[in-house]
Amino acid sequence: MRSVTQSAFGDPSVLEIGEVERPEPGYGQVLIKVGAAGINPVDAAVRSGAYPLLGEPPFTLGWDVAGTVEAVGSGISAFAPGDEVLGMPAFPAEAAAHADYVLASPNELVRRPAALTVEEAGALPLAGLTAWQALVGIARVEAGQSVLIHRAAGGVGHLAVQIAKARGAYVIGTARADNHDFLRALGADRLIDYTVADFVAEAGPVDVVFDLVGGEYGERSAAALKPGGLLVGALGGPMGGITPERAAELGVRLEVVSVRPSAADLAQLVALAEAGRLRVHVDQALPLADVAKAHELISGGRTRGKIVLVP
Repeated sequence: MRSVTQSAFGDPSVLEIGEVERPEPGYGQVLIKVGAAGINPVDAAVRSGAYPLLGEPPFTLGWDVAGTVEAVGSGISAFAPGDEVLGMPAFPAEAAAHADYVLASPNELVRRPAALTVEEAGALPLAGLTAWQALVGIARVEAGQSVLIHRAAGGVGHLAVQIAKARGAYVIGTARADNHDFLRALGADRLIDYTVADFVAEAGPVDVVFDLVGGEYGERSAAALKPGGLLVGALGGPMGGITPERAAELGVRLEVVSVRPSAADLAQLVALAEAGRLRVHVDQALPLADVAKAHELISGGRTRGKIVLVP
């Protein structure tokens, strides 16, 4: 089977398509024939060495997967060959989803509903779980609260907008003006063009900020919060702009989401999609052979929604 590998850290040119043996499922494992595999900023960060999550190369990137169950190992009763599934295997360990086949555990998978195409399903898991675990698991967003989401049109951000809205929150997003109509269609109540406006003055004070930018946004986001408000950042992102101690000095709280596989959380996301309350936007679906191009697009930081790789 084909698999994307790299033998050194570097720019997208280090990515190579190689032929490797197809894995066989062991006890408690499911083998999936990949129909679509999402690509995320974490893939680019690990590839470059900026976030050495997997240690030294060689390794194969990719954690998002949607496809068809090809075979199951012993001890598996939840899935059978032919089932359509999606999930986020193994994170933060190597899943090697940027390949023709990938192994997963049943507690990392859910069935793909008719409401999601295979490309949409392949785009959902990592970004969707990050948003869900941040806004529901950590922030416990509820009706009547105000939530500010940075990088709202991106892979995590556009899902976070919809999750917060589904929870009954008043949702404010930061995004370039050309993404405002897109985000309004997803339910955002207010939008701020961060290139021309100060989001602190325009948005605050709010109950929750979900910061997907980091760096100098950290301190500014804290300033946009109500006293006792919550700033949630993403592990692996550039959250160096503020510490828990500094947040406490400012009278706010700081938490960081470290996404983990969860079939239960993924089932909640799928239920929202089936109810028509969550739309996964796929910016582009590129062939696996164009993985370097996909990395270039992700690294540019201007992707609307998600990019996926297809066979």
